[in-house]
Amino acid sequence: MEITDPRAMRALAHPLRLDLIELLGRIGPATAAVCARHLGSTQASCSFHLRQLAKYGYVVQAESEDQRERPWRVADLRQSWSASEGGVAAAELERVFVEREAVRLLDWSQARPGAPEEWRSAAFLSGVTAPLTATELDEVGERLLEVLAPYIARTSGQAPVPEDARFVRILLTGTPLPEDS
Repeated sequence: MEITDPRAMRALAHPLRLDLIELLGRIGPATAAVCARHLGSTQASCSFHLRQLAKYGYVVQAESEDQRERPWRVADLRQSWSASEGGVAAAELERVFVEREAVRLLDWSQARPGAPEEWRSAAFLSGVTAPLTATELDEVGERLLEVLAPYIARTSGQAPVPEDARFVRILLTGTPLPEDS
């Protein structure tokens, strides 16, 4: 989902809304009550934020056998936006997103010593500095997403999930260094 509407960007730039989208992507369709239990929030708050997400197409009502329940599901597992075209709203969304990811990286670095050895050795954090054109950087991003496509398909039920699989956050970023570096 390519987000271009500044109002939709502002709607997404809320930590609980990002948590809700991520949770629904992990556990599948869920009601506001289930989301609240998972996120340590209230049902009323989750319900409000799910309706706001639905207003901009991030989540949709899921089918339910029980007409009293209103489960929600993620409309698209991937959201992207252009910080260069979205103005202040895109800048705020990007700031919230980057802060969340930085906290996750720091949390993992603290938790890593107590994690099972197979996950400690499999997890990675690395960086590369290479001379690229803007076109090449765009191509790198597309190719990395192609590599991840079979694993992303598992989240939507398009491919089986191995029993020993865990949800893993993979952050891909390619940002030019300042010109004077």
